[in-house]
Amino acid sequence: MDTLERRVAQRNRPAYWDRACEHLMRRDRILRKLIPAFGDESIAPRRSPFATLARIVIGQQISPALGRDLWGRLVRDCGADPSPACIAAFDEASLHAMGLSRRKAQYLLDLAGYFQADGGEADCWDGMDDAAVIAELCTIRGVGRWSAEMFLIFNLGRPDVLPLDDTALLKAISRHYFSGEPVSRFEAREVAQAWAPWRTVASWYLWRSMEAAAIEY
Repeated sequence: MDTLERRVAQRNRPAYWDRACEHLMRRDRILRKLIPAFGDESIAPRRSPFATLARIVIGQQISPALGRDLWGRLVRDCGADPSPACIAAFDEASLHAMGLSRRKAQYLLDLAGYFQADGGEADCWDGMDDAAVIAELCTIRGVGRWSAEMFLIFNLGRPDVLPLDDTALLKAISRHYFSGEPVSRFEAREVAQAWAPWRTVASWYLWRSMEAAAIEY
């Protein structure tokens, strides 16, 4: 990373990020090594609520690389921050032709419909606690707890989310804390106790350690 890129990265860091890193490096021997290795990086600036959720839906249950490729195809036609109206202009067959499964195409169209009908609700999410946001998002077809937690992390910037339904996070915990042995959700939660109240940041660095490009939604 050159000097200009480093300055941009520092400017875009969440306000809590450096404080969280200091805490995590004091409390966790693994993160004490990982964080300095990627110290100039952090979660990227967020998209609109709709575009973030659309990106998350596209990335469900596929590799990060494939998710980025499919998202790139959508961005090509709708711009970097796709709107509900742009997505709604497609039909299921057109989205499927881009490479999306028919089920995901349906989910994207339902998501666009939700925002066109109730988009004003998104303005309230910043003021709601994590559990309330998750409950609201899970009323949208195709959005489950994992998707809602990704939204909390990558759009609302919540600092203490531990997405235990995320297989990449469990793999990272397995690699770094259990010598590659399978890890249960209970074991992962035990490891993560030391990370509170910055479990989002710890999760991001563990994701980053597994991917050439960090997971971003």
